[in-house]
Amino acid sequence: MRPTGLLLDLDGTLVDSEPLQRAGYRAFFAARGWAAPDLGMFTGRRAEDVFLAEPGAWIGHDPAQLAAEVRALVPRDVPPAAVPGARECVLAAVAAGVPVAIVTSAGPDWVALAGDALGVFDRVDLVVTAEDVVDGKPHPAGFALACDRLGIAPPGAIAVEDSPAGVRAAVAAGIGLVVGVTTSRTVGELTAAGAQATYADLRPVAALLR
Repeated sequence: MRPTGLLLDLDGTLVDSEPLQRAGYRAFFAARGWAAPDLGMFTGRRAEDVFLAEPGAWIGHDPAQLAAEVRALVPRDVPPAAVPGARECVLAAVAAGVPVAIVTSAGPDWVALAGDALGVFDRVDLVVTAEDVVDGKPHPAGFALACDRLGIAPPGAIAVEDSPAGVRAAVAAGIGLVVGVTTSRTVGELTAAGAQATYADLRPVAALLR
């Protein structure tokens, strides 16, 4: 059956940007003189949410200011490459008449950069960024907002994520099929978070939509 909508994460799902994001975090911790924690805790989440909720050397500092420092250090001279199948996935959904939304923990500036690299954002119906919701992933607010704005029923939709936080957010929003891509985390981590299927990239998802 044709899904009611396709909801796609951005970093690590559509574009191979996790190495760039991690370079920004490493530069941030080095500049602060703090020992870098397991950077996996930031994958799929807004930096300010992690700084607010998780214990670390950053306790007592302004989470929003720290997040701004991280974003300023993420390399932007080389745009992130598209994950294999990413463009085909979006175009297959469009051809099938399935509305497409990007649901990301990134801000508008990074979304614009990544969108230029991907080259198909003009075919996307909706983009939900970090600034559109009060609560970031793993909270379901982003996916719920996307479904509401697209006017679609969550149980009939497909969500694609590369992080456990993103998978949990999609599951909590009631998305019917949550797919994990293993660009950033393992099959075991994604399935433990609730992914019903896992793939190495987006080519199998594009095939599902044709």
